Amino acid sequence: MDEKDFEMLSILNATRNITRASEQLYMTQSALSKRIKAIEKELDIKLLLRSRQGIRFTPAGEAVLAHCTAAAEEMEKMRRLLDSMQGEVCGTLNAGISVNFAKYRLPDILADFHSRYPKVHLHITTGQSRNLYRQMQDGSLDVAVLRGEYPWDGIQFLLSQEHICLICKEEYRDTPLSDYLYISHKTDTAQTAMITRWLHEQGIGPRADGLCVDNITTCMEMVRRGLGWALLPEIALEGFEGCIRPCTFQNGEPFTRRTYMFCQQEAKALPQVQAFIKLLKQYHQGGYHGTPSHITRNA
Repeated sequence: MDEKDFEMLSILNATRNITRASEQLYMTQSALSKRIKAIEKELDIKLLLRSRQGIRFTPAGEAVLAHCTAAAEEMEKMRRLLDSMQGEVCGTLNAGISVNFAKYRLPDILADFHSRYPKVHLHITTGQSRNLYRQMQDGSLDVAVLRGEYPWDGIQFLLSQEHICLICKEEYRDTPLSDYLYISHKTDTAQTAMITRWLHEQGIGPRADGLCVDNITTCMEMVRRGLGWALLPEIALEGFEGCIRPCTFQNGEPFTRRTYMFCQQEAKALPQVQAFIKLLKQYHQGGYHGTPSHITRNA
């Protein structure tokens, strides 16, 4: 058996279907079946059971799959170690980037990183911070840019913090908030709690005609069309031409959203990880970016 067999067994496990597995492996079904039989003969076991519903691994097959998965991971660790010893920044970087940071900040950063370190193979996963945090916990990511507060025993530092702003069309600037629609968006539990606190302090309760959308972009477009007002992070407001007011709590504390860099302790030694962290810090020197000139402090 070799690494191609490790990949083959992994894809068979993922698809549970000979036809789909052969397509992903760019093999004929006949060639795939022959290779399975060859492994079965080599190990003197039955790897798979076939039925109309697909395939499943036998107990012996599950044991082979587990060892092959571990062997493939060890091979990847070996390659990354060798890459780090070559005296230049190369190898693989597995990074998770929160969806909003990925949309509004990541393209420029990645373009710069790739121009500086063209031999680094980038694996970028974007998504909700809570999902990326779980991937950091299970070790499938080297680094992650997460928005919000998460406990972490590894390396962590603040990249930036930004205002949460009330936005509306300019014509509604002086309209009481209770007189027109609040448009909310889905976010993590901690941020939802902060929004709820701010709304409560403003004397604004839930309304039967409230509107909730699944992302910031849609929320802003609804406001742009005059459907209501919203609370959005500063990162998303470039180009918005309506009324923008940074929010504060009753105690005078600004309502902000923090963005952090998380890094696995063992990954910190990798040159490609060090280079990525260094570049992120350069893009966010000073941590707090302040308030753009088009934002007025009167909320």
